[in-house]
Amino acid sequence: MAQIDYRTLGNSGLVVSTIGLGCNNFGRTGTTTETQAGTSLVIDAAIDTGVTLFDTADIYGAERGLSETLMGHALRGKRDQIVLATKFGMDMSGANGPDWDARGSRRYIRLAVEASLTRLQTDWIDLYQLHRPDPNTPIEETLSVLDDLIREGKIRYIGHSNLAGWQIAEAEFTARIGGHPAFISAQNEYSLLVREAEEEVLPAVNAYGLGFLPFFPLYNGLFTGKFNRDGGPADSRIMMVRRHLLDDAPWDTIERYQQFCDDRGVTMLGATLAWLLAQPGLTSVIAGATKPDQIVQNAEAATSWRPTAEDVAYISALFA
Repeated sequence: MAQIDYRTLGNSGLVVSTIGLGCNNFGRTGTTTETQAGTSLVIDAAIDTGVTLFDTADIYGAERGLSETLMGHALRGKRDQIVLATKFGMDMSGANGPDWDARGSRRYIRLAVEASLTRLQTDWIDLYQLHRPDPNTPIEETLSVLDDLIREGKIRYIGHSNLAGWQIAEAEFTARIGGHPAFISAQNEYSLLVREAEEEVLPAVNAYGLGFLPFFPLYNGLFTGKFNRDGGPADSRIMMVRRHLLDDAPWDTIERYQQFCDDRGVTMLGATLAWLLAQPGLTSVIAGATKPDQIVQNAEAATSWRPTAEDVAYISALFA
């Protein structure tokens, strides 16, 4: 079995596995994890493999809150073996009560956290993340209520997702001025084909000591090595609902990348995970899975190859 590595998340004391489990497939229609049985199998496999970071959100699932609900059942008796991360701040269609588009407000966050705790069947959330900026609520109010929740023991640490570089800086200095705990992590889209985070987000993350958690790190699975110009697994997200990602992919470049991997005896999945984990500030690669063997494949791939600085630079330049 692969020996997973662990890192602290930013400048905090929260230690997480360098391969995390993205839980957005739990309760998603058309997957093997849309059921409780399928979800439980994947969660058990992740724990057995040494994965500790489980990342979900209150909106995940075919219906709002379903991912959290399935996880709550699956984690009975195992809660203390993982680092549980969830998010708030997206439109829950009333599942957390009316929000009036102020989902970073003191009122709404109180409702959202209690609903997530109930669905997850837990007394605490290790990492509670603002899913996207709330333009209708001052960030100081959001930080203030999150501070209260930390003091009450309902959450341990806080993070954010989809913030721009200037918003990351604003949140950092607002926390310092107000004497509140600061965000310790940032989640933004980042992959070989989506590199905008390098312009402002990653510099801000590194300047303020946050841990970076990329979402869609494998570009919806395109870099698992299971796809070519003609297609891929029929039950994959790309083939089922995002075929345009396959059709629009730069296949000449991807095929040169495959040759690079072949020359070094590493899978495309292994090389891509290694490239991601070599980026400054990047703490963990959160990859989705719908089958237990995908968990094992991700863990083994992440430890299969240690690239040189030249390897990392070549891959970066190839997709620049």
